[in-house]
Amino acid sequence: MAKLDVELTVNGEKYNLKVGSQERLLDTIRKQLKLTGTKEGCSVGECGACTVILDDKAVNSCMVLTAQVDGSQIITVEGLESKGGLHPLQKAFIEKQAIQCGFCTPGMLMSALALIKENPQPSKEEIKTALEGNLCRCTGYQQIIEAVEAAAEEWGV
Repeated sequence: MAKLDVELTVNGEKYNLKVGSQERLLDTIRKQLKLTGTKEGCSVGECGACTVILDDKAVNSCMVLTAQVDGSQIITVEGLESKGGLHPLQKAFIEKQAIQCGFCTPGMLMSALALIKENPQPSKEEIKTALEGNLCRCTGYQQIIEAVEAAAEEWGV
């Protein structure tokens, strides 16, 4: 299989990579870049565990071919850290007990980040809509919604 040259900026760092023509962004992030916070859940774009920010939009990285995003800016959950500390979204998830098993958390955080960047003061309904592509089997969602509300109040871009 032929390898393609791709340039990506991930969490502010430029990478020049060789990828297969059918390589998913999820696999590139996890295997080549060793950023394992992005999770593989369903592999068909239904669960949201693999959500990343691609050029300012939340996307399921299992549904995107890396070759399609040459030249793009990507933020993974590892990119939330700022100056060695937690991002306000991460702090709010901890404070509101929005983390149970943690498997869905990276995707939830990235979907919430995309929402708050686009809309610094989202309503409860807008938060629900932004998170509806992310499945959680543990929390019942209420704590997650409360965490996003709290983070938006504190941080709002």
